[in-house]
Amino acid sequence: MIKVQIDFGGANRPMEEGLFHYFQQCIQSLKAAGRLRTSATYRQTLLSLRHYRQEVDLPLDEITSTFAIAYEGWLRSRHLCRNSTSFYMRILRAVYNRAVRDGLTPDRQPFREVYTGIDRTAKRALTAADIHRIRTADLSDDPQMAFARDMFILSFFLRGIAPIDLSLLLKSDLNCNFLTYCRRKTGQSLTIRIEPSIQAILDKYPCPDSPYLLPLIRKADGTELQQYRSATQTVNRNLRKLATRLNIHQPLTLYVARHSWASIAQANQVPLSVISGAMGHDSERTTQIYLSSILTEDIDKVNQMIMKRV
Repeated sequence: MIKVQIDFGGANRPMEEGLFHYFQQCIQSLKAAGRLRTSATYRQTLLSLRHYRQEVDLPLDEITSTFAIAYEGWLRSRHLCRNSTSFYMRILRAVYNRAVRDGLTPDRQPFREVYTGIDRTAKRALTAADIHRIRTADLSDDPQMAFARDMFILSFFLRGIAPIDLSLLLKSDLNCNFLTYCRRKTGQSLTIRIEPSIQAILDKYPCPDSPYLLPLIRKADGTELQQYRSATQTVNRNLRKLATRLNIHQPLTLYVARHSWASIAQANQVPLSVISGAMGHDSERTTQIYLSSILTEDIDKVNQMIMKRV
């Protein structure tokens, strides 16, 4: 295996260079090296930091233990679990360590007092029987809960589409009975056949005055991410109520639909490579080699099979 040495070119950078600028240089270098998945996670962390700092950059020398603790506290105030806060802290640490090696800042060991481990997470996937109960529940007495249920089932039917990607679907993404979209996290393009059960849900929620396919984001006015967060919080709140109503003894969120699709596919002996391709994963080289031989029609057949199971 040939290892690619990524040159972040920091040797000649001025000491006063800011964190945001250095982060962006790292992202561009990762992209140039073909490490798109890693560059996407770096970009996600940079967006979080910019939000935390309200777009005010800071010198690399100001990344101290106090800064790391404060940033971790801000992440937790946004109701992120420990694994999620650790995700951001580990990437920030990787960029900081690169800056130290580039001679841009002395190593102040700022991450000693924040959590950078990985907790073992509880199982989040539902069984096919649970999905069927959710799908067929009579929720005519609670329209908000019914909408949340429909978004959950739609996410499941769309091969476990991530909540952010579900929210950002455009009407223009639909063409000739196929939905094509790019995963926000990896930039990978995915195409899904619109089955009758999917179309039935789409027909229930027309959005005549919006470019978006679903009423999760209603206005294209620069506040799309805020609208997404607000809408998904409301949906997840109603999904938790639905779980209580149906006596489902685990937290129910839109992300559970994604985990459940993968789990049910695996239980039905669908190869890991097919599951990876269906969900838009962009990971190990071996997986990509397998993906190169998988046809979209094959993945559609897998999705049809899974939909029939519920």
